[in-house]
Amino acid sequence: MDPAGDTMPLAELLDERRHLVEVAHWMLGSRIAAERVTDEAYREWYGLSDHQRARIQTPRAWLTRVVGSISLARLAPPGPGGDAQGSTRKAGPRDTGLEGEVSGVLLRALDTLSPVERAAFVRNDVFGGAGSTVAGSAQPAGPDRAEPADRARHSLRARRAQPASPRRQDEIAHAVRQACADEDMGRLASLLTHDVTAFFDGGGKVRALTRPVTGSEQVARSLLNLLARHPRTTLHSYPVNGRTGLVARYDDQVAAVVTLDMAGSRVVQVWVVLNPDKLRSWNRPRP
Repeated sequence: MDPAGDTMPLAELLDERRHLVEVAHWMLGSRIAAERVTDEAYREWYGLSDHQRARIQTPRAWLTRVVGSISLARLAPPGPGGDAQGSTRKAGPRDTGLEGEVSGVLLRALDTLSPVERAAFVRNDVFGGAGSTVAGSAQPAGPDRAEPADRARHSLRARRAQPASPRRQDEIAHAVRQACADEDMGRLASLLTHDVTAFFDGGGKVRALTRPVTGSEQVARSLLNLLARHPRTTLHSYPVNGRTGLVARYDDQVAAVVTLDMAGSRVVQVWVVLNPDKLRSWNRPRP
């Protein structure tokens, strides 16, 4: 499996989360509850093993079913040995998708129903009965993290190398942005060291890569996949933590912040923040 090739375009990544929140909101009638349910669905996704996730042909449909089941569990009255939050709900890898998702037309047409009525409709007509179960893990785990020792080694290597001047750092960052905008993989790879490493921080709240990507071609491919051209996506150079980085916006909302660690005239590390919680400060209305 090639992690770089599994990178989702930013537009798809955010549309998927928005879709899940809309489904949960439609069922529960609360935006806050919908966000929490969506987070829980992603925790179940990351609780699966790599092999289990690889067997799921349509992850968005799988996640939609998880969201629906969690929402139903929250609406249902407490049962023996359980509670309304569905704490006893079990899951297994056998459920690999949902053939028909709740469509946008259906959401709009039935948005006048109460949460309980919505739950009854989805239970009977979408999930085929109240006994539907959801694929997942009995004890969800968070997404894999980069080992601290690996981070330390890369940081030490960057400090030992000849640092780039502030002006040169700006030039490299602007060149990286232009290569991404032009979708020029060769140019982008030439701006990276051969053993460059990229880390993707989705916080377990979007379907981002969970493991570091290494190698100039692999990192270049992962960045181009993530920042693929889309009418609603823009990419700009912007000051990040005191130096020039990249900021990607989707529908005028900051969706990704990229920082670049440089040594000499090339990038040695790439840090991509996709975690919605960490991006809130970027999206606060300006006074």
